[in-house]
Amino acid sequence: MMPPPIHAAANTQYTQQFLSSVLSQRGPSALPYTEDVKWLIRQQLLALVENYPSLQPKTAIFTHNDGRTVNLLQAEGTVPMVYQGVVYNIPVIIWLMESYPRHPPCVYVTPTRDMIIKRPHPHVNPSGLVSHPYLHNWIYPSSNLIDLVRNLSHLFGRDPPLYSRPQRPNLPNPNLNHSPSSSENSNSPPPSLSSAVRPGIPPPRLNYSASPYGYRPSTASTEDPAEVFRRNSISKLMEKLHVDAEAMKKTRDADMEGLFNLQALLRQRDEHLSKELRKFVEEKEGLEQQLQMILMDTDLLESWLRENEGRVSKAKSVEVEGIFEPCDALSRQMLECSASDLAIEDVIYSLDKAVQEGSIPIDQYLRSIRSLSREQFFHRATASKVRAAQMQAQVASMAGRVAKYM
Repeated sequence: MMPPPIHAAANTQYTQQFLSSVLSQRGPSALPYTEDVKWLIRQQLLALVENYPSLQPKTAIFTHNDGRTVNLLQAEGTVPMVYQGVVYNIPVIIWLMESYPRHPPCVYVTPTRDMIIKRPHPHVNPSGLVSHPYLHNWIYPSSNLIDLVRNLSHLFGRDPPLYSRPQRPNLPNPNLNHSPSSSENSNSPPPSLSSAVRPGIPPPRLNYSASPYGYRPSTASTEDPAEVFRRNSISKLMEKLHVDAEAMKKTRDADMEGLFNLQALLRQRDEHLSKELRKFVEEKEGLEQQLQMILMDTDLLESWLRENEGRVSKAKSVEVEGIFEPCDALSRQMLECSASDLAIEDVIYSLDKAVQEGSIPIDQYLRSIRSLSREQFFHRATASKVRAAQMQAQVASMAGRVAKYM
């Protein structure tokens, strides 16, 4: 493949730098697009310029119907179309609205002074706004600007939206004394525009993309050596600029890649922090529920103390064993099992001390320990079953209180 022309490569490099600059701006001058789609917008505009060089991106002020103004990206230029075997260029502006690319762009046909919009046109209203099925069926992220322009080119080729404006005939001025030859030369239209004077014929193929300043003037058959030297100097300068631009592009791309990696890392950290925050919120809600349960239990204990305050004062002179009494059969059985368990534990401790001192023979010690251990195991098993029954009763009672407060 032949390398692209120097001016085309420089134009692409300029477009890349322009998009990277405007999409990376922050603060009040930042474009209104979200950060997660700016890279996609940049890639779509670069692909559009590469396939349709006549469309160039720029920023401009867009005014909404309610009077609100906003600085947006647009692709301005011409869309080629083929009508009756001849290629014409339709001037358009493609506005990338604030919600782009999740929503379609806004396309306007922008006729020049020598063009008028066809009325009626099924897809272009008198103000130039384009309505096309591709815009109505826009799907993010598969829909893109290249397919949009390709569909517009096909649509305009079937039904051109612009017609040449009829020209008024040039009447001779009787006050000016011109020769017939000069009058004919001044009033005769250029050959390239002679077919555009009649209504009903599409506008001629205007070479918008050939020169950034409009039509390209014809060059003379003989070239000036100074002009050749100037052109060669410009070519060498453009080559150097192209090399420098490529190096700058690599640097900017590396910086952009690093920023995207940092953005991905920050997103991961944000997700992790969000999860931890949700855990803290759930734990806080659980603690608040436990606090409510504790407050309810506190109220019950305080009410019990108020009711039994007189009994406690009278029982100060009574034995400790007479103060506390089991409140139910399970509590009484639990108290008996615990007392028996502790008593057997004390006997075993005394037997251990006696056998160490030699007060009792070892065979008697073993028989006694075996018998006491069997009895202690029975009491502990019974206490475990009683404790489980008490927990179930307590849970049922707590559920009833909660339902009462709810």
